[in-house]
Amino acid sequence: MDIINHQIIYCHKEKTIIFDHLLINEEPLSIFIHNQPYSVIMRTPGNELAHTAGLCLGEGIVDSPKDFVSIDFSKEIDPNLVSVFLTSSRKERILDHLEQREFVSQSSCNICGKEQEKGITQAISPLADNSCINYSKALHCLEMLDSQQPLRKKTRAAHGAAIYDSTFKLLAVAEDSGRHNALDKAIGKLFLSEALQSAGLLILSSRISCELVQKAGRAKIPVIMSISRPTALAVQLANKLKITLACLAKGSGIYIYSHDYRLTL
Repeated sequence: MDIINHQIIYCHKEKTIIFDHLLINEEPLSIFIHNQPYSVIMRTPGNELAHTAGLCLGEGIVDSPKDFVSIDFSKEIDPNLVSVFLTSSRKERILDHLEQREFVSQSSCNICGKEQEKGITQAISPLADNSCINYSKALHCLEMLDSQQPLRKKTRAAHGAAIYDSTFKLLAVAEDSGRHNALDKAIGKLFLSEALQSAGLLILSSRISCELVQKAGRAKIPVIMSISRPTALAVQLANKLKITLACLAKGSGIYIYSHDYRLTL
């Protein structure tokens, strides 16, 4: 259940009103890899398999859907526990990562800080896609994000991520209480359907952090546009990964922070 009905009290001046209010839900999602706990994520229920696939891609567990032997709910049919099995060759390749991983509760990926920025850029190849997209149409996609967010309309508490191809066809959209989760879900939908190679534009509701740039880099999405502004580290990482970074400007238009050549008039 992604929404919960809750009774609240509204106070205004000398008047109080009791009424029902819709709240976005959060529940823990446990991810196991080869029967070993890998991560627990507080997220809004829904799209659990896509969420897990997107997280696995973003954190380097897999490079291709073919790296999965299976990705499914636990044998107990628990909607809050997803079990992942990898091919033997892929498991061997990432064994060190799995052994070093700390089992902690989190709502974002575990890569942050300037000391680890070098490791991120070494793990992700800079994008070779130099194709251009129309700035006005990309801005229209950014301005239309709110219409793609039914959870936000009901609760005012959901982040959104939408992915378009280079012709501005909507490929995937997802919402979640956590911005990292929303992006993992949107990427995971395309990753599992083997359609991620068509992604050309990522639209976000949140500020752009370095973790979101990392996830877009792993998914090879060349352009990121957001309602909110990026962090300094996100801009540095986008420059190194050759990702175009832009956000909605005050008043109208956009601010472009890196690799502006992809957005043309």
